[in-house]
Amino acid sequence: MPDRPKKMERQAGGGILSRFRKRLPLHRAGPPQENLGEVVKEPERALEHCLPNFAGGQHFFEYLLVVSLKRKHSGEDYEPRIIYQFPKRENLLRGQQEEEDRLLGAIPLFCFPDGNERAPLTECPRETFSFVLTNVDGSRKIGYCRRLLILDEVEKRHQISMAIIYPFMQGLREAAFPAPGKTVTLKSFIPDSGTEFISLTRPLDSHLEHVDFRSLMRCLSFEQILQIFASAVLERRIIFLAEGLSTLSQCIHATAALLYPFSWAHTYIPVVPESLLGTVCCPTPFMVGVQMRFRQEVLDSPMEEVLLVNLCEGTFLMSVGDEKDILPPKLQDDILESLSQGIKESQTSEQINEHVSRPFVQFFVKTVGHYASYIKREANGQGRFQERAFYKALTSKANRRFVKKFVKTQLFSLFIQEAEKSKNPPADYFQKKIREYEEQKKQKKPKEKTVK
Repeated sequence: MPDRPKKMERQAGGGILSRFRKRLPLHRAGPPQENLGEVVKEPERALEHCLPNFAGGQHFFEYLLVVSLKRKHSGEDYEPRIIYQFPKRENLLRGQQEEEDRLLGAIPLFCFPDGNERAPLTECPRETFSFVLTNVDGSRKIGYCRRLLILDEVEKRHQISMAIIYPFMQGLREAAFPAPGKTVTLKSFIPDSGTEFISLTRPLDSHLEHVDFRSLMRCLSFEQILQIFASAVLERRIIFLAEGLSTLSQCIHATAALLYPFSWAHTYIPVVPESLLGTVCCPTPFMVGVQMRFRQEVLDSPMEEVLLVNLCEGTFLMSVGDEKDILPPKLQDDILESLSQGIKESQTSEQINEHVSRPFVQFFVKTVGHYASYIKREANGQGRFQERAFYKALTSKANRRFVKKFVKTQLFSLFIQEAEKSKNPPADYFQKKIREYEEQKKQKKPKEKTVK
């Protein structure tokens, strides 16, 4: 690795910045690769579920960067700096160069959001987390960061040179991003191991790509998760506190995933750098993660209508007070009943994700799943959503009260705008559940008439 220190005094971090896309759950095939496997896994980490789904074809990632803490010229403080970049881009136009400079200038801060105060090296765990950079036009880039210690003896043991890593990363970057259900195979050469092939397969159903609900469930009860979901649905300000970067990242991504098929379009920072703690004073909706060491700074900030979640203790430090009353009571009970049916230790992470996600998807099916019937098409094919008729179609008063509020959110507005543009609903998981629910209702009606 270029420019590596003679003695590693501080913790170093590696980050990969993907293009504006959702994360891809990829499954490796073939013999394990202790060294290059870590590099390959970087593009696979941490789902940014509030971003749009990509059909495939793009590069796997935009940059591979190695960021290290370096001592400043003045004083004893350290600052994060990029010590390796792949690919190096040359002959950029002035505007492109300025954009790249801004981007690469921001990334080190998010790789080391905890500032200069580092724990002793022997106490620093290897961590994987993600961060989000939002452009002025609202588009987002996602960084997947693996923080680790780079020691001379480790590099000697691994015996992996950049000359070997470079062609592998070049091949990975240039491989077509697979569409759902498709597989891409990469070739890799490892000294003493020969040529190995790695197959990366994207699941056919991608709405839970690399979400992991286990951290959220370990930290909070189902009732608390439901209250956080309710706050997110009404686009309130939500702050998560935790010690570990991985815990923060996983829990905030899991919360965003519960909103499927809707996308969080407001401020979204899985791990807030120390210098950006002022974000928690923002009057607009946000969903952010803050390290526990900054807890007091957060509590001392002037905030209104905030849900402050302590993931370490499983408590709410601040709340609006009405979180239990936002969702219709009957539908709340349905969600809790489904969640409490139990999760077996033998279940895979994918099975757990499906178990947790299903009742929340069903909630949206029951409340807004009839939306397509209330989009009226004009002669030019453009759709017009009939809002009043839409929520008045609900027979339950509690459901109707909730939906009248929900249709005013940006979550719903963005969803409906896309639906108005498309003549046919997308063939995704949500539409599948809507069809199943409609079929169940049709089958139930004749039975009810017979009973009467």
